[in-house]
Amino acid sequence: MDTLDTSWVLRWAELAQQTVSENRIALMELDRAIGDGDHGDNLDRGFTAVSAKLADAAPDSPTAALKLIATTLMSTVGGAAGPLYGTAFLRGATAVGDGPVDASAVAALLSAAVEGVIARGRAEAGDKTMVDALRPAAEAARAVAEEGGSARAALEAAADAAAAGAEATEPLVARKGRASYLGERSAGHRDPGAQSSALILRAAADAAADGAGTGP
Repeated sequence: MDTLDTSWVLRWAELAQQTVSENRIALMELDRAIGDGDHGDNLDRGFTAVSAKLADAAPDSPTAALKLIATTLMSTVGGAAGPLYGTAFLRGATAVGDGPVDASAVAALLSAAVEGVIARGRAEAGDKTMVDALRPAAEAARAVAEEGGSARAALEAAADAAAAGAEATEPLVARKGRASYLGERSAGHRDPGAQSSALILRAAADAAADGAGTGP
C-alpha cells in the first residue's frame, strides 16, 4: 500500500503556492462579492512565505513540515483565514503521527483539520464556510481508508469531495463571518474559503499523484 513522506508535504506546499497564485484574482472576486475582497491576496502572501520557510528549514518529517506551514500561515495571512488555516494544518500535523502517511493518516489529518476549524471558527456544515469543503473531504478520505485504499486514493477522493462541497456553498445563506451580514444576499455566491480549501486539497492530491514522497 502506497504511503507518503515528507517530500509529499513539501510538494503539496509548492503546488498549493502555485494554485493560490494562479487563482488569486478569482478568490479575491469571490471574496469581494460577500466579504472583504482580500482572501486571494492574503493566501498568496501566506503560501509564498511558506515556500521560503520550508526551503530554509528543510523539515525532516511530515509532522514538522505541516507544523511549519501552520505557524507560517498564522503569522503571515491576514483576516480570519490565517488562524483558521493555521489551526487546520497544526491539528493535522499532530494527527499524522511519526510514521509514513497512509490512507488512515490522511483521514486523521483531514478529520483533525476540520475539527480544528470548527473549534476555531464556531462554524458547522451548511454555514457557508470552509467547513463545507473540508468536512466532506475528511469523510471521503475516511471511507477510502476503511476500504483499505491507498493514501493517494484517499487524497483524490478528498479533493473531489472538497470541490463538490465548495460548489454546493453557492445557494447557501451565510451564517458565519462577514458574509453573514448580507443575509439572503449572500446566496448565489460561492464561499471563497471553501473554494480555497478545495484548491489546496487538490494540490495535496496532485502532489501524491506526481509520485512525490511515495513509498511501498
